[in-house]
Amino acid sequence: MLNFLSGWGFIKERLRSLDKFQKNSRRYAIGGFRGKSLRIFPLILGFIFTLFLGSQSLSLPAASTEILWDTYGVPHIYGKDAGSAFRAFGWAQMQSHGNLLLRLYGQARGRSAEYWGEEYLESDKWVQTMGIPERASEWNESQSPAFRSYLDAFAAGINAYAKEHPQLIDDEVKAVLPVQPVDILAHEQRVMNFTFIVNPQIVQSLADNKSMGSNAWAIAPKHSASGNAMLLANPHLPWSDLFVWYEAQITAPGIDAYGATLVGLPVLAIAFNNNLGWTHTVNTHDGWDAYELQLKDGGYLFDGKVQAFETEKKILKVKQDNGIRSESLVVQRSLHGPVVAGKEGKAVALRVVGLEQPGALEQWYSMARATKLPEFEAALKRLQIPMFTVMYADREGHIMHLFNGQVPIRTSGDFDYWEGIIPGDTSKTLWTKTHPYRDLPRVIDPPSGWLQNTNDPPWTTTFPVALNPADFPSYMAPHFMHFRAQRSARMLDEDKQISFEEMIQYKHSTRMELADRFLDDLIPAARQYGDKLARRAADVLQAWDRNADADSRGAVLFYLWAEEMEFDNAFSSPWNEKSPRTTPDGLADPQSAVKVLSTAAAKVEAAYKAIDVPWGEVFRLRSNGVDLPANGGSGDLGIFRVVNYAPTKDGRFQAVEGDSYIAAVEFSNPVKAMTLISYGNATQPRSPHLSDQLPLAARKQLRPVWRSRQDIVAHLDERKVF
Repeated sequence: MLNFLSGWGFIKERLRSLDKFQKNSRRYAIGGFRGKSLRIFPLILGFIFTLFLGSQSLSLPAASTEILWDTYGVPHIYGKDAGSAFRAFGWAQMQSHGNLLLRLYGQARGRSAEYWGEEYLESDKWVQTMGIPERASEWNESQSPAFRSYLDAFAAGINAYAKEHPQLIDDEVKAVLPVQPVDILAHEQRVMNFTFIVNPQIVQSLADNKSMGSNAWAIAPKHSASGNAMLLANPHLPWSDLFVWYEAQITAPGIDAYGATLVGLPVLAIAFNNNLGWTHTVNTHDGWDAYELQLKDGGYLFDGKVQAFETEKKILKVKQDNGIRSESLVVQRSLHGPVVAGKEGKAVALRVVGLEQPGALEQWYSMARATKLPEFEAALKRLQIPMFTVMYADREGHIMHLFNGQVPIRTSGDFDYWEGIIPGDTSKTLWTKTHPYRDLPRVIDPPSGWLQNTNDPPWTTTFPVALNPADFPSYMAPHFMHFRAQRSARMLDEDKQISFEEMIQYKHSTRMELADRFLDDLIPAARQYGDKLARRAADVLQAWDRNADADSRGAVLFYLWAEEMEFDNAFSSPWNEKSPRTTPDGLADPQSAVKVLSTAAAKVEAAYKAIDVPWGEVFRLRSNGVDLPANGGSGDLGIFRVVNYAPTKDGRFQAVEGDSYIAAVEFSNPVKAMTLISYGNATQPRSPHLSDQLPLAARKQLRPVWRSRQDIVAHLDERKVF
């Protein structure tokens, strides 16, 4: 939307045109024309102002604040000032996700077992051991005065909704009320630092969390059919809990942004405005380390001396059927961080980045207000957001990929070294600083005209390659390019002029890159070495379209074969950094692969009565009474349209994570955008928007974004005026 001054410029331009019209009227005022022109002048002036107010006034200071809810449950918030917009956003989140939001804030307090019982005790132990509640209070004091007032307003909106609509909120979550600004910051910290960067499951396995992924594209004008830059946002997260996306538009003086955020956050985390947009992917960022401590004399060894632990005893309350019980939690902290494990004279302490950077929310807000790349980069340079790739495009035609994050400055060791347990008895391994913005891998306006990231390292963001890993510390990022990234780069590179419609089509591609690498070897091997069932399976795979569409026959068989295979040594040509987009390839042991195929075919036939059962008969989109055939599958298969499933009691598989929020944006005039939240924009019971977008997901369709007041009013479902 235009800001106030440019809106006034719109009026002046129309008045100049009107003045020219009047002069022409006077020039030709013969035979009654002048009288006629004077009679229609008020009508013309009224029409012009009606046009202006109908299409542009949203950017002008308003007398009130309102939420216009469209027919998909998206709140379009118009605030008379920034604080009013934040308050309305808090109200909107409660209307759509009140039970979930309060439960998440209760967990971020580290008091969820007190509210809801034993099953939340481990969550509270993690939150309290990491010191989230205390740090949230410190973060609150560190906010700028203006942004602290915005957090106050967001919390006030939450509390106001709860006070006005208590009957719409579950009784068991009302214990969290009233919400305070520190709850917002505690929730942000739990989500960002202690879920995405590190969480108990990751610590236990010392592995990445594969359930957190994304796709992102930025296409420059030279590579688009329209000559406009385009952006594709496509996070893949679980469809529940703290990973649920919330779509909204926020308009107030200085901001008119559309996008999505995770429930409970008061700002948009993925967004676009009239001038630019960005999205995130989970990058190959190592922002935490596990240090092994040598215990001695009640403390631990560090540089040859015994250091004492900092010890704190906390009391956790746990709700019981007959009351509340108390349980003590002893938290020990070393110079490295809190102790998370220990036995046989050793302990493991956790060190996590970003705990001294409390400004991520305000940085996101500044990103949404930016109008040009320099302004956007000025916000990025704060480095308050502790991780995530930033993929960017704008109206001027710039595109950018930033390997964003707080990356520790380490004295030695490569990425693999820092993925393991680190010796904690020496200051040589204890990092205390992080890299500045200028040190991070970044690509702007590459010759290829396109950038991609699908959770692969930054080195493969475009081809010809634009980054040399040798120019960066060896611990900055690993070296690989998985099949989904190869599929992504293939689609971008093979189409030299991508239209907006084609970008959406490619986004929904279910082609299995893994099948393209194996079937040319597997099918003839099955016919040569296989039993009767294996040969039948070969015929099915030969006829299969190599997609995971609802009607694809052969996809289930190939999927189960891939699940049964051991891929560590399965390829005849392993991945090679010099050929990152065409390796690995081929079967190293065709005969063993054929035996696995026969086993997989037998299992498919036993479960589904046919080895060519359609993908959508087995894999389903199910939620709130909706039950539809699914399309899409695991990114490990090289599928760009990622949907992951969990088994159900009837022998089928139900979508539980993957394609969640999708936004396709073209920086035309006006901006063209289509979007989808697969599971719908609400979780509150009885909301009409529970799973209302799932049929679109089943049909591989997005829905139009309504940003102008005219479009919103044409699809208006509800209006709330404050």
